[in-house]
Amino acid sequence: MKHTLTFLATLLAVLAFLPVAHAAEDKLVLTGSSTVAPLALEIGKRFEAANPGVRVDVQTGGSSRGVADAMNGLADIGLVSRSLKPVEAKTLVAHTIALDGVALIVHAGNPVRQLDDAQIKAIYTGRIRDWRGAGGPDRPITVVSKAEGRSTLELFLHYTGLKNSQVRAQAVIGDNQQGIKTVAGNPGAIGYVSIGAAEYAVEHGIPIRLLPMAGVAATTDAVQRGRFPLTRPLNLVTHGAPSPLAARFIAFAQSPAVRDLIEAQYFVPPPR
Repeated sequence: MKHTLTFLATLLAVLAFLPVAHAAEDKLVLTGSSTVAPLALEIGKRFEAANPGVRVDVQTGGSSRGVADAMNGLADIGLVSRSLKPVEAKTLVAHTIALDGVALIVHAGNPVRQLDDAQIKAIYTGRIRDWRGAGGPDRPITVVSKAEGRSTLELFLHYTGLKNSQVRAQAVIGDNQQGIKTVAGNPGAIGYVSIGAAEYAVEHGIPIRLLPMAGVAATTDAVQRGRFPLTRPLNLVTHGAPSPLAARFIAFAQSPAVRDLIEAQYFVPPPR
């Protein structure tokens, strides 16, 4: 009996130093911003590899969904590509994992190289309907805008001082990839998307070009230096303090272990 107890004590001591295997039901649900989702998915894969038995489920739907799902307990973590509004910050906590900017894009074949703020507003309200009115070719402008609930739309409206009801869009799109595809397929189109997503697309041969805003080139370097006017945080949000598993994921997402993933998607690691 004594030998049995000694063996059990030794076994327990050894087990205490072994990695803890998480049960199959250990799962995190992340929902929201289509800008944050691809990054969260890659971080999730690396987190799963480091934590056998844990599953990270990433779903899109826009920042508004991320806020609502986190607030209503439908997601462990909301994905939100903007700062929290004061009313949201009363119950939600934002954990920034990267920085991004929002920039205008046109087709790569469009000779227009820049637009001032007045021209941007005139194009999006329908007062300029042909590229001739902006120093370009004789070609109708196809205005591409984001759907309600997208933080990119909110940032664009805030920058231009417009209301969504004033925007005269010929195409209303959801995520960044849809916006990039729409502009790349239409020489007369103009839209606004994540700088990170747009730079990635250009790097991979998609025929779009980013336009400067307020005289500042739309680049991740400008975002990193704090010079680009439409810069935003990419956040993981939780309803109050996160659960232990969610807290571990957030700490991992904010650690140097994923810096390469952030930079691979042309986002900027936040200052620490």
